[in-house]
Amino acid sequence: MELNVLEIQKIIPHRPPFLMIDKVVEIEPNEKLVAIKNVTVNEPYFIGHFPEEKVMPGVLIVEAMAQAGCVYFYYSKNLHGTDLIYYLAKVKARFLQPVVPGDQLRIEVTTVKMMSKAGFLKMKTFVKDKVVAEAEIGFGIKEV
Repeated sequence: MELNVLEIQKIIPHRPPFLMIDKVVEIEPNEKLVAIKNVTVNEPYFIGHFPEEKVMPGVLIVEAMAQAGCVYFYYSKNLHGTDLIYYLAKVKARFLQPVVPGDQLRIEVTTVKMMSKAGFLKMKTFVKDKVVAEAEIGFGIKEV
Protein backbone atom coordinates (compact mmCIF):
# COMPACT_ATOMS: atom_id res chain seq x y z
CA MET A 1 0.00 0.00 0.00
CA GLU A 2 1.18 3.53 -0.76
CA LEU A 3 0.00 6.93 0.48
CA ASN A 4 0.42 10.29 -1.21
CA VAL A 5 0.75 13.58 0.65
CA LEU A 6 -3.02 14.25 0.63
CA GLU A 7 -3.70 10.85 2.21
CA ILE A 8 -0.99 11.47 4.81
CA GLN A 9 -2.66 14.78 5.73
CA LYS A 10 -5.87 12.87 6.55
CA ILE A 11 -3.92 10.93 9.22
CA ILE A 12 -1.63 13.51 10.84
CA PRO A 13 -2.40 17.19 11.51
CA HIS A 14 0.87 18.62 10.13
CA ARG A 15 0.79 20.90 7.09
CA PRO A 16 3.49 22.55 4.98
CA PRO A 17 6.00 23.82 5.78
CA PHE A 18 6.01 21.47 8.78
CA LEU A 19 4.76 18.35 7.03
CA MET A 20 8.01 16.39 6.83
CA ILE A 21 7.05 13.31 4.81
CA ASP A 22 6.05 13.40 1.15
CA LYS A 23 4.77 9.87 0.65
CA VAL A 24 4.59 6.43 2.16
CA VAL A 25 5.77 3.69 -0.20
CA GLU A 26 5.23 0.63 1.99
CA ILE A 27 2.99 -0.22 4.94
CA GLU A 28 2.90 -3.56 6.69
CA PRO A 29 0.89 -2.92 9.89
CA ASN A 30 2.73 -3.98 13.06
CA GLU A 31 5.82 -4.83 11.02
CA LYS A 32 7.21 -2.01 8.89
CA LEU A 33 6.55 1.33 7.21
CA VAL A 34 8.74 3.10 4.65
CA ALA A 35 8.26 6.84 4.06
CA ILE A 36 10.01 9.32 1.75
CA LYS A 37 11.08 12.92 2.40
CA ASN A 38 12.47 14.85 -0.55
CA VAL A 39 14.92 17.46 0.72
CA THR A 40 14.76 20.54 -1.51
CA VAL A 41 16.88 23.69 -1.50
CA ASN A 42 13.82 25.96 -1.19
CA GLU A 43 12.82 24.67 2.27
CA PRO A 44 12.61 27.66 4.65
CA TYR A 45 15.11 26.40 7.24
CA PHE A 46 17.95 26.38 4.69
CA ILE A 47 17.97 30.21 4.71
CA GLY A 48 19.68 30.17 8.10
CA HIS A 49 20.97 26.58 8.49
CA PHE A 50 23.48 27.26 7.09
CA PRO A 51 23.61 29.85 4.26
CA GLU A 52 27.09 28.83 3.08
CA GLU A 53 26.74 25.06 3.59
CA LYS A 54 23.11 24.01 3.78
CA VAL A 55 22.41 21.12 6.20
CA MET A 56 19.00 19.78 7.26
CA PRO A 57 18.68 20.25 11.04
CA GLY A 58 18.76 17.00 13.01
CA VAL A 59 15.62 17.96 14.90
CA LEU A 60 13.72 18.08 11.59
CA ILE A 61 15.04 14.65 10.63
CA VAL A 62 13.68 13.40 13.97
CA GLU A 63 10.37 15.16 13.20
CA ALA A 64 10.18 13.37 9.83
CA MET A 65 10.81 10.06 11.61
CA ALA A 66 8.16 10.86 14.23
CA GLN A 67 5.58 11.74 11.56
CA ALA A 68 6.29 8.46 9.76
CA GLY A 69 5.87 6.73 13.12
CA CYS A 70 2.44 8.35 13.58
CA VAL A 71 1.26 6.95 10.24
CA TYR A 72 2.68 3.54 11.18
CA PHE A 73 0.86 3.55 14.53
CA TYR A 74 -2.39 4.67 12.85
CA TYR A 75 -2.33 1.70 10.48
CA SER A 76 -0.97 -0.80 13.01
CA LYS A 77 -3.79 -0.02 15.45
CA ASN A 78 -6.42 0.25 12.67
CA LEU A 79 -7.46 3.74 13.75
CA HIS A 80 -9.08 4.70 10.43
CA GLY A 81 -11.26 7.78 10.76
CA THR A 82 -9.95 8.67 14.24
CA ASP A 83 -8.51 12.16 14.83
CA LEU A 84 -5.48 11.90 17.10
CA ILE A 85 -2.95 14.11 18.85
CA TYR A 86 0.50 12.55 19.18
CA TYR A 87 2.79 13.33 22.11
CA LEU A 88 6.50 12.69 21.90
CA ALA A 89 7.66 11.07 25.12
CA LYS A 90 11.25 10.05 24.50
CA VAL A 91 13.79 10.34 21.72
CA LYS A 92 17.15 8.65 21.53
CA ALA A 93 18.77 9.62 18.22
CA ARG A 94 22.08 9.32 16.42
CA PHE A 95 23.11 11.31 13.36
CA LEU A 96 25.73 9.71 11.14
CA GLN A 97 25.90 11.85 7.98
CA PRO A 98 24.73 15.36 7.03
CA VAL A 99 21.55 15.66 4.94
CA VAL A 100 21.70 18.30 2.22
CA PRO A 101 19.43 19.68 -0.51
CA GLY A 102 18.85 17.13 -3.25
CA ASP A 103 18.91 14.16 -0.86
CA GLN A 104 15.94 11.85 -0.60
CA LEU A 105 15.36 10.43 2.87
CA ARG A 106 13.98 6.91 3.12
CA ILE A 107 12.60 6.41 6.63
CA GLU A 108 12.06 2.85 7.83
CA VAL A 109 9.88 2.33 10.92
CA THR A 110 9.61 -0.89 12.94
CA THR A 111 8.08 -1.80 16.30
CA VAL A 112 9.96 -2.01 19.58
CA LYS A 113 6.79 -2.16 21.74
CA MET A 114 3.16 -1.20 21.09
CA MET A 115 0.43 -0.55 23.63
CA SER A 116 -3.12 0.68 23.09
CA LYS A 117 -2.33 4.40 23.45
CA ALA A 118 1.46 4.51 23.32
CA GLY A 119 4.42 2.88 21.75
CA PHE A 120 8.14 2.71 21.16
CA LEU A 121 9.35 2.62 17.58
CA LYS A 122 12.72 2.18 15.94
CA MET A 123 13.59 4.32 12.95
CA LYS A 124 16.41 4.18 10.43
CA THR A 125 16.81 6.94 7.88
CA PHE A 126 18.77 6.40 4.68
CA VAL A 127 20.05 8.48 1.78
CA LYS A 128 20.43 5.93 -1.01
CA ASP A 129 21.80 2.90 0.87
CA LYS A 130 23.68 4.83 3.57
CA VAL A 131 22.21 5.24 7.07
CA VAL A 132 22.24 8.96 7.93
CA ALA A 133 20.25 8.84 11.19
CA GLU A 134 18.62 6.36 13.53
CA ALA A 135 16.35 6.79 16.50
CA GLU A 136 14.18 5.10 19.05
CA ILE A 137 11.07 7.17 19.71
CA GLY A 138 8.52 6.79 22.48
CA PHE A 139 5.12 8.46 22.14
CA GLY A 140 1.55 8.58 23.40
CA ILE A 141 -1.76 9.45 21.74
CA LYS A 142 -4.98 11.18 22.67
CA GLU A 143 -8.21 11.28 20.67
CA VAL A 144 -9.31 14.78 19.64
